[in-house]
Amino acid sequence: DVAIQKKDHDRRRNFLVEICMLSWLPHPNIVRLAGYCADGDHRLLVYENVQLGLLKEHLHDSAPDKKQLDWNTRMKIASEAAKGLEYLHDKQQPTVIHRRINCSNILLGEGYQAKLSGFSFAKLGPPDGKTHVSAIFERNYGHQAPEHATICEVSVQTGLLSVKSDVYSFGVVLLEIITGRKDIRNSKGGEESSLIAWAKPLIKDNKFSEMAYPALQGHYPATGLKQAVLVASTCVQKQPHTRPTMADVVTSLTYIAQGKYDSVTHALHNSVLNDGN
Repeated sequence: DVAIQKKDHDRRRNFLVEICMLSWLPHPNIVRLAGYCADGDHRLLVYENVQLGLLKEHLHDSAPDKKQLDWNTRMKIASEAAKGLEYLHDKQQPTVIHRRINCSNILLGEGYQAKLSGFSFAKLGPPDGKTHVSAIFERNYGHQAPEHATICEVSVQTGLLSVKSDVYSFGVVLLEIITGRKDIRNSKGGEESSLIAWAKPLIKDNKFSEMAYPALQGHYPATGLKQAVLVASTCVQKQPHTRPTMADVVTSLTYIAQGKYDSVTHALHNSVLNDGN
């Protein structure tokens, strides 16, 4: 069985980038490309079958009678998505910067195994000795790192791109997994509010229980919730150099799954110190 994704409105270059990236990145937490088809403006990507669909559907679009993700499953998905990003950042030469980490680009296979997809905007990282590369940024709403968030009238901005941009986006996804809220929500008055803006005062006041997805009905470890929010909070720091590496995010989420909560703070603290800033 396979899954087919239409890319009718994708640029030819982006379509080729995704084919090349997925053909080059074998990892259990990155979706496997089974084939592709291009005919004029119509383009198809054929993936391995991801039986459970998009993470977005389980967090935001699920029907009222659909089974909700429990706490352990949520942390499993977060940890595996983090492992996929760690592979891109640390196990590849040159580094791969995904640039579009969000709940629509995380697919769920059998047993809720998380698999990264959506590589059409991916970019190879900087050569040795460099910290960033230049890139054109397009609006990506609440997942976009603040260093790229100033959007001009034509909705593009030239700026600096690094792996810490992906870390920020992952932090937003982790908050979505924890809270069940969307990255951007529209109020009744039509105004947009971001998940980050909603979360920051609750984190500051240590109101972690108010951040848990209500459908969990308290079925989660209180310390585990607090530490998961801590991980997300460090990922979405405004300054890139204060964000952890994905390797330390993976370590921290693994500790949370094992109940080793004291080790989480230690791992994140060392990550920022070792960044050299």
